Amino acid sequence: MSKQMLALNIDGALLRSNGKLHQATKDAIDYVKKKGIYVTLVTNRHFRSAQKIAKSLKLDAKLVTHSGAYIAQKIDDPFFEKKISEDHTFNIVQVLESYQCNIRLLHEKYSIGNRKKVNSNLLGKALIHPSDPIFYPVQFVESLSDLLMDEPVSAPVIEVYAGGGIQSDIMETISAAFPAVDLIRVNEEKLNIVPKGVSKEAGLALVVADAGLTMEDVVAIGHQHDDLPMIELAGLGVAMGNASAEIKRKADWVTRSNDEQGVAYMMKEYFRMQQRKGFLDKYHMKRI
Repeated sequence: MSKQMLALNIDGALLRSNGKLHQATKDAIDYVKKKGIYVTLVTNRHFRSAQKIAKSLKLDAKLVTHSGAYIAQKIDDPFFEKKISEDHTFNIVQVLESYQCNIRLLHEKYSIGNRKKVNSNLLGKALIHPSDPIFYPVQFVESLSDLLMDEPVSAPVIEVYAGGGIQSDIMETISAAFPAVDLIRVNEEKLNIVPKGVSKEAGLALVVADAGLTMEDVVAIGHQHDDLPMIELAGLGVAMGNASAEIKRKADWVTRSNDEQGVAYMMKEYFRMQQRKGFLDKYHMKRI
């Protein structure tokens, strides 16, 4: 059965390990767009970062950002947004500050993080992207709760960087104390706290329905723990070669790694035999 939408995670899938897009990936996305495929991005990144990548790919689509809490084509015209209340944001931060972890409040227009040092190779890359300060203000403070007391923030996402048993403890504590939020384990070192009901797969489902499609019409490509639900729900779920064994096992298709242009390879292999929507109709032929 032909597919009409392609949903791509950014980090670890669309981008190489050096954070750059390969020309082969750009060419492949242009290739499927010419076939009439709706291409969107589904990411934990903030909207402005995802929008910058979408512009480089010439995508005109609703982007699922902030782990599904903020969906839009334009920053000031969200299709969907849901935030953790100011009170809950403050109270959650107070709890988190009792742990040895890094916290980042990810607003759609700016972010605020604490300066606590945690040993993590991921942290330096994830907390701040090189281009962030230019178009997305980033602030670090000694105490987030002190700042929030004077300047309340309603955050779409609270990012938490903590490894090992600390992450499990945080999940257990926050889940018990704050039923109005969900906790999403992104990987071994990163945890996202989002409003209840928010997730990548829920955000993607909203975009799919708005386009008049079903999840069966979707090809979803990802590699992180929180990509697994959308990979399982999509008509064709694709795991990157750099994904974990669990994700590969549950995917319909396993492509090459992000450093081997796995997204480009999969798109060319799968979509090369699929004609543009409406092509067969003029010949009175039935699509299968």
